Amino acid sequence: MNARIEQLRRQLHEYNEAYHRLDQPLVSDAVYDALFQELLALEAAHPELQQADSPSLQVGAERLDTFAEVRHLQPLMSLNNGFHEADVVKFIKRIQDEQPQAPLDLCCEPKIDGLAVSLTYVEGRLVLAATRGDGEVGENITANIRTIADIPQQLKISHPPSKIEIRGEVYMTKAAFIALNQKSEKQFANPRNAAAGSLRQLDPQVTAARELHFFAYGMGYVSPGWITPRSQSALLLLLEQWGFCLSGLQKQAHSLQDCLAFYEEIGRQRDQLPFEIDGVVYKVNDFGLQQELGFVARAPRFALAHKFAAMQVETTLLNVEFQVGRTGVITPVAILLPAIVGGVTVSHATLHNQDEINRKNLCIGDQVIIQRAGDVIPEVVRSLPEKRPAHAEPIIFPTHCPECQALLVEVPGQVAIRCPRGAACGAQHLARLHHFVSKGAMNIEGLGPRLIEQLVAHDLVVTAVDFYHLHRDALLQLERMGEKSADNLLAAIEKSKNTTLARLLFALGIEEIGEVTARSLAEGFDHIEAFFTATEADFLAIPEVGPIMAQHLLNYFSKPAHQQLILDLLQVGIHWSQSKKDLPLKGQVFVVTGTLAGIGRNEIKAKLVELGAKVSDSVSKQTTAVIVGENPGSKYEKAKLLGVPILNQEDLAKEEIFM
Repeated sequence: MNARIEQLRRQLHEYNEAYHRLDQPLVSDAVYDALFQELLALEAAHPELQQADSPSLQVGAERLDTFAEVRHLQPLMSLNNGFHEADVVKFIKRIQDEQPQAPLDLCCEPKIDGLAVSLTYVEGRLVLAATRGDGEVGENITANIRTIADIPQQLKISHPPSKIEIRGEVYMTKAAFIALNQKSEKQFANPRNAAAGSLRQLDPQVTAARELHFFAYGMGYVSPGWITPRSQSALLLLLEQWGFCLSGLQKQAHSLQDCLAFYEEIGRQRDQLPFEIDGVVYKVNDFGLQQELGFVARAPRFALAHKFAAMQVETTLLNVEFQVGRTGVITPVAILLPAIVGGVTVSHATLHNQDEINRKNLCIGDQVIIQRAGDVIPEVVRSLPEKRPAHAEPIIFPTHCPECQALLVEVPGQVAIRCPRGAACGAQHLARLHHFVSKGAMNIEGLGPRLIEQLVAHDLVVTAVDFYHLHRDALLQLERMGEKSADNLLAAIEKSKNTTLARLLFALGIEEIGEVTARSLAEGFDHIEAFFTATEADFLAIPEVGPIMAQHLLNYFSKPAHQQLILDLLQVGIHWSQSKKDLPLKGQVFVVTGTLAGIGRNEIKAKLVELGAKVSDSVSKQTTAVIVGENPGSKYEKAKLLGVPILNQEDLAKEEIFM
């Protein structure tokens, strides 16, 4: 179970990074949502395995470094998703169970498929705009936001609040998206992807030419003393009076039937709307009742996003290519007759494995149904055997690696086949090098797959340690590598030398060892050389490690080549200050709640984990302390009730370990 949860977390972190940070989605919304729901179910069934850095507790992704950092005055949270009528029933039942005396009153709005942003107005004048980022820290995109005509530079109000955050969605119309792709060298995946890319332009004139729009849907922080509207529907009317555009499709609901009728009606209008939507949102209308319902780790409990079923179209399965992953697993990829799905042209889709191909009864030449739910990479839903042509061919998995021609082997316990040559296989070698420099590992910015391919092709990099032997003159000989890019890359490589043992362990790419397990291993061993002589019992003593992981660890660290790689990495200057003895908060459990001035909750949580603590989302008698900021809510009250110590920011400032 540990392995599956860790695998899901690793996948979802990767997908979040690509979607929110890089605007390059790797899987469809439908695939992402299915994996996310599986993770939620497993974590609910095994709360002892919950981790503070789980995607289930995260919002979006960390900000890009291209733009200045902006800390939201109030967290800009995501929404919980519902996919079936039963999810809506459960949502409404919870509201009525917790507020039995209040009549059901919900505000229903379409869920715009764009980029969430926060606009800060001071004395009615726009002074700052930021992306969602991780929910607490985003990117400063003020100059680009000022180019959007839908966004008022000055609120139409005579006595505005001294400071207020307006929340909304920046989007691109379907027509503007098609026109942009027709004239642009870079082909954007979908309107949301195009809008996000347009907002992240360094030149505001480029943004201005992209025809972006904005719908307002809420507010965040507002200065004390200003009388706020009492409901979501009243706020929307006020926002319109202040000069903001609304979708014009919002409606109040007073029953489950009202909600479902709104969902069906918006669904019927979906294809005719000039902008993309991927569902509807139900919100408790009364702000006072919203506060009583409160929040969970990543989303408000008073709102639900009811997602639409994935869009489906028919096309032809032209061929199947087989790709080699980092661990050597062979993945079949469908080559499709290009088809437009929800305004996006798609031509590839993963087929996962042989079992999936058999289950869906797929042949090359088949007419197939593909679907997407917001992103360019679709899923093949099923074949249409009644339309199968006479020349259709069965999909036959290769017996040898497409990259190095090695004889493929079955993966024990999995529906997969693998190239057994490891780093000796060119495709695996490149993928492993890319993993080594990735964000969760050594975090060397600027070393993308294409650049790594060049470095390997020019014999500048053979093993990971060669990244630390790169020289400026050699880099300048590479294609599209200027002096500034070379200097930035070398600086990033040098910066990565100061790391943690957990990051290095994860960077090594040991099979089944994710970030969480790597941290547990780092806590269990005083120094990395101890891994060379560790026994299976030593590894099994680590809480996150089971028999299969222990065997993978033994296999890796027993090989002289791997030991030498690690020693070489230490020789070039990779170092860290933490050891088992340097974790002053090891074994302690903390809860963080409320708004902390000058630092986000995610930052303080990361610091706690770095110091050896575990961060929980619920208060119990086992909680070491609750760290509180402004407006801490129910967790603060429960801590007082249980007698759990409460720390504020002044208390933290007195502790040297937090400095």
